[in-house]
Amino acid sequence: MKILVTGSNGFVGKNLVAELKNKGYNDIFEFTRETDPLLLETYTKECDFVFHLAGVNRPKNGDEFIKGNLGFTTHLLELLKKHNNKARVLITSSIQATMDNPYGRSKKAVEDLLFNYFYETDNKVYVYRLPNLFGKWSRPNYNTVVATFCHNIARGIDIQISNPDAELTLCYIDDVLEEFMSALEGNPTMQEDDFCIVSITHTIKLGELAKLIMGFKESRTSLYIPNMQDPLTKKLYSTYLSFLPENQFSYDLKMNCDDRGSFTEFIRTADRGQVSINVSKPGITKGNHWHHTKNEKFLVVSGEGLIRFRKIDSDEIIEYRVSGEKLQVVDIPTGYTHSIVNIGVSDLVTVMWANECFDPTKPDTYFVEV
Repeated sequence: MKILVTGSNGFVGKNLVAELKNKGYNDIFEFTRETDPLLLETYTKECDFVFHLAGVNRPKNGDEFIKGNLGFTTHLLELLKKHNNKARVLITSSIQATMDNPYGRSKKAVEDLLFNYFYETDNKVYVYRLPNLFGKWSRPNYNTVVATFCHNIARGIDIQISNPDAELTLCYIDDVLEEFMSALEGNPTMQEDDFCIVSITHTIKLGELAKLIMGFKESRTSLYIPNMQDPLTKKLYSTYLSFLPENQFSYDLKMNCDDRGSFTEFIRTADRGQVSINVSKPGITKGNHWHHTKNEKFLVVSGEGLIRFRKIDSDEIIEYRVSGEKLQVVDIPTGYTHSIVNIGVSDLVTVMWANECFDPTKPDTYFVEV
């Protein structure tokens, strides 16, 4: 299948082309403002499907909406008719097509043009009225407020919120791509009014959106990762990371160091505990304590160690030899005093998970020698 993608270097277009290639579609005609206009003649003659994503979002004057949106679409459809090409055509419109503003009127005109093209040629068209899109490769101060917030917050630049209670309807780029792939396969999600939709959308107030994205930046110091069970939070966090400045991909952790080695908290969560990294020097023993409710998992990733247990009302000692040569998780049950000893010649590095974040006011840690 040969696929024509107009506006292929835009936010949606870049993501779509990448996903088409992921799915094994290699005959892709990419058309942008920089493409030789004469190539559109060839593309419209040979293509089997058209993703018409090109359009004008922020022109210098309102007249460019009609020229850029309606004018180019008219030319595209005339070429398809000229070549008697029966390729299906998918276009991206906007929920603003119902509004009386220059952009909305231009989008409504394009929709009407596509439906008339269908009535005239009987060639299938898929018209998507999309809400506010967000995701990687979007442009701040252009595509979406999400991009602007992510870009500015990641760089410590102030953001402007005129009405924090204003409600937004958002749609994630990956959900758009999944729907477009279904349309390409002949299974678009249709409404009774002949429009197509991306069925997965999210609503959030503008002030809540800003607070959530600010929390992503703060998570580097608090170590609390966002709630990935919430679909919108998960998608927004992925988007935020794509806006990090290239010299700020990394960040430091607080290492608690002494002569025995170090202990460093890595990740905290509100409901699934925390992950830490423990480093022990050769011959060093750490632990020798037990917990009422707190439980842990130890995973040695480098070095050789001995994990020892003793139920606090028993004299029997249980031992597990662990090594980075064979990754093995050891559960640390409640009611057992336990320790980990570095029996090797190099540092012992252990990934430790605890079912709750450490609270110095309720440590649930009682020191007893194994």
